[in-house]
Amino acid sequence: MNTHARYWLSRMHFKYHVPGACKLIGVSLLVEAANMGDADAQYELGCRLRVDNKYVKSDQQAFYYIEEAVEQLHPGALYLLGAVYLTGDCVKRDVASAMWCFHRASEKGHAGAAIAYGSLLLKGYEVPEVVKRFNVRSPSTGGAKKKKDVKWQNEDAIEMAKEQFRIAAEAGCDLGLHWLNRLSDSEKQDLQSLNQ
Repeated sequence: MNTHARYWLSRMHFKYHVPGACKLIGVSLLVEAANMGDADAQYELGCRLRVDNKYVKSDQQAFYYIEEAVEQLHPGALYLLGAVYLTGDCVKRDVASAMWCFHRASEKGHAGAAIAYGSLLLKGYEVPEVVKRFNVRSPSTGGAKKKKDVKWQNEDAIEMAKEQFRIAAEAGCDLGLHWLNRLSDSEKQDLQSLNQ
């Protein structure tokens, strides 16, 4: 009855071409583990069902399993759902929901979500109210800074984006490191232009 063991057994049936390996058994084990509530199995099944298949229309089933994994805060599922909301694929485009998904996935160390979230912050999208409400380090709680200063908000967005790129870099993502270097070079150029 160990759901995670079923999930790993299903992966073995998919991956290895040894006597006794059977993709049909792998599918059966994966579906069982997903229906029993294993977040990894739900995420993988959702991903496998999203593959274009001319015989089965499986977007609704895929979305169901991805949402089930999101409810358990699976980082890969959060990232995928964020991408779905950002592109408007299968759902109405909703950047705030995408940012919430990317934020939650980056909190769990997902490099792709951290890059996406940081990039959206740099593009000027505002942090969703839900994230602000539960973020302890929210800049709006500063007593003296009640006036909305555009420059201050821009600097805050850059700092939040840097934090996201650090998360990605620490997870081993070269793109996160690239963005960190790019932002620090930009800051150095801004300082040099101010000093001149």
